Amino acid sequence: MTRVLVTGANGFVGSALCEQLRAQGTAVRAAVRIVSSSGDHSPSVQSAGVGEIHAGTDWSAALAGVTHVVHLAARVHVMREKSRDPLADFRAVNTAGTVNLARQAAAAGARRFVYVSTIKVNGERTSGQSFRADDNPQPEDAYALSKLEAEFALKEISQHSGLEVVIVRPPLVYGPGVKGNFLSMLRVIRQGWPLPLASCNNRRSLVGLTNLVSLLEKCVTHPAAAGQVFLAADGEDLSTPELLSRVARALGRKARLLPFPPAMLSLAASIAGRPGIYERLCGSLQVDAGKARELLGWTPPSSVDAELARTASWFLALNR
Repeated sequence: MTRVLVTGANGFVGSALCEQLRAQGTAVRAAVRIVSSSGDHSPSVQSAGVGEIHAGTDWSAALAGVTHVVHLAARVHVMREKSRDPLADFRAVNTAGTVNLARQAAAAGARRFVYVSTIKVNGERTSGQSFRADDNPQPEDAYALSKLEAEFALKEISQHSGLEVVIVRPPLVYGPGVKGNFLSMLRVIRQGWPLPLASCNNRRSLVGLTNLVSLLEKCVTHPAAAGQVFLAADGEDLSTPELLSRVARALGRKARLLPFPPAMLSLAASIAGRPGIYERLCGSLQVDAGKARELLGWTPPSSVDAELARTASWFLALNR
């Protein structure tokens, strides 16, 4: 019998994955920091409290009887880092914590370990050529480096233990329950604020929650996934003005986009000490998910517009 342990199960992606796996008849155990008495999942999803994730976390109870692991829990990239040593903090959770879990999973008899990494392992920007799964990694920050180091360690563990490792690197994920910059964008568009982004001529790949969960499910079950790295994407790249216009339409609004020279935006972001903002708004980051399509027969089940509509419905219901 297949039993899947999902870490980060209370999170945006983890909760959706747990529900999808259960809907397909898979036994699921949700690893959470603290088990809530109210229950964060459906009664058919078993919860296991594991506390903080680090090199010394005891996973024995959570791993009992588990055949597959999907590891989503991580210390995530933040816009305003407050740590005095971000790399050490990222490594403690994302590298050492992952290695500890994988070793215990192998020792407990788990067959496969699906690791959700990040497209930032590939790099921060593209110029005409989309990122591909087998490109040489080019991480530029502490978060991405900690994720890449975990990937390297997992491959070594796989070689010595026989644990099948699958790595998935998603770009920005959106859908019902989204947080961070995408949620901020929804708020700005709903409030009708003018945005000086009409002149941005970029292309960016995103992945809807439905599509990422679908790919992760494939990576759990498909024999050909073992030992592979996959990139995730919806398959339709959008410029920032296109994305804003389509989000506005989903919200029943009209995007107020003003022309403004991108060079001036870049200068303003630099003066403000936030050059990364310009890169995220006007830079390109394109992802080729063709390897997953070819090797796994995976096709994104939902379109960009359908995913934006689901996201908008959730957001509007939340803000009535």
